[in-house]
Amino acid sequence: MTTGTALAVLTGLLLSACSSSSAPDPQVSPSATPVPAQPDPRGQLAARVAVAKDRRYVAAYTLTEPGKAPRSILVSVATDRTWRVDIQGGALGGTADVAIASRPEGVYQCPINPSSSCVKVAAGGKRLPAAIDPRVQYVFVTWLDVLLDRQTPLSVAPAEPLAGTSAPCFAVEPGVTAIAPAMDPGTFCYSDDGILTAAKLPFGQLMLTGEVVAPPPTISLPGPVANSAPLGTSAPPPPPPPASSAPPSVKPSR
Repeated sequence: MTTGTALAVLTGLLLSACSSSSAPDPQVSPSATPVPAQPDPRGQLAARVAVAKDRRYVAAYTLTEPGKAPRSILVSVATDRTWRVDIQGGALGGTADVAIASRPEGVYQCPINPSSSCVKVAAGGKRLPAAIDPRVQYVFVTWLDVLLDRQTPLSVAPAEPLAGTSAPCFAVEPGVTAIAPAMDPGTFCYSDDGILTAAKLPFGQLMLTGEVVAPPPTISLPGPVANSAPLGTSAPPPPPPPASSAPPSVKPSR
């Protein structure tokens, strides 16, 4: 084989190799475009609730229920983690205002009027008996731990903002368990700085009103502690009809 012939053969082999290596393999599909991970609604809500749990503040809300006049709610979470929730119409079927206050030594119910005393209704950190429980206070304290606990079965989904707030809202549905659900179902809206701006719950809709202000160092009870019966949430029974003061009629004798 001459030198020219050898060069021609070598060139042909190189061209053939290049051509075969550059051709796409029909058996291999091009890599798919990666799909961005979808945000986890429960994680998003938990991030806001974690900020809320660290907040100390005083904030006013309105509680509205269908067919009833709006009621005022005042929430105070003190620097030392004690807390108090004043609830207009929180007892006796909406006819009595009460404060639910938590201190290390216990949870108290205090009727809000100048001459009232407070009653210890539960040990520190415990739930109130159902007959005297207005439930509003759990939104600001107990349920924060529930929303942060990944072991608690909850379904969380983004929700349309409630009227009056632009904060992100989340619909929460407790899972079915063998015991009572750890919290009520509802829609919860939290601002970036951890303040509940609105919530829609079975007992009504909460809406933040006014400015959030600095907290007190600790919570004080609005009255002395006494050994008396707490007020129930149900309306008291109606009073008996007044006895007639008219004398009984006397039939004339014949």
